[in-house]
Amino acid sequence: MKEFARDGIEISFLDGDEEILKNGKVDYLGFSYYMSTMVDKDAPLAPTNKVHGGIPHEVENEYIERSDWGWAIDPIGLRYTLNRFYDRYQVPLFIVENGLGLGHEFDADGQIHDQARIAYLRDHIEQIKLAVDEDGVDLMGYTPWGVIDIVSFTTGEMKKRYGMIYVDRDNEGNGTLARSKKASFAWYRKAIDSDGEDLA
Repeated sequence: MKEFARDGIEISFLDGDEEILKNGKVDYLGFSYYMSTMVDKDAPLAPTNKVHGGIPHEVENEYIERSDWGWAIDPIGLRYTLNRFYDRYQVPLFIVENGLGLGHEFDADGQIHDQARIAYLRDHIEQIKLAVDEDGVDLMGYTPWGVIDIVSFTTGEMKKRYGMIYVDRDNEGNGTLARSKKASFAWYRKAIDSDGEDLA
């Protein structure tokens, strides 16, 4: 309310509205997590890169890897986020999106061995397990983004592939739309079948 007041915005309330807001509570909190972002208040305020989140004063974190599209790969950041959200809101959490966009080529055996995606998912799931088992976070679910390749929302590219199933389509819309399972498909099936215990 103080922020609204500073901006000259007046919010009108009817009788009973404040009580409704006080008693209202969501059943769970769903969120997407792909990367962390590091900022430095002293960094120059340059035009922000919307693909990386568009956050003012963003700087590179030299201690973590980045994807081909420049997104920070930070599994520990997911554990931190789970703890912050759970400590703050005290409701079950649901990770509705988590994934890595990669460019893919078929190997000589006609398969796509997307080991970087497997490593990304494995490392994030391991941190999720620590948040639940060691930190006490109440997590009701996890879904990676995505199962099948689609056009990337952030870049409009088909070549930035998030799926565990390859779709034969390029950035110009050419291709047969034939589907092929990537190595990550079998890996994730095994992870699901073992309830996250077999992440090898």
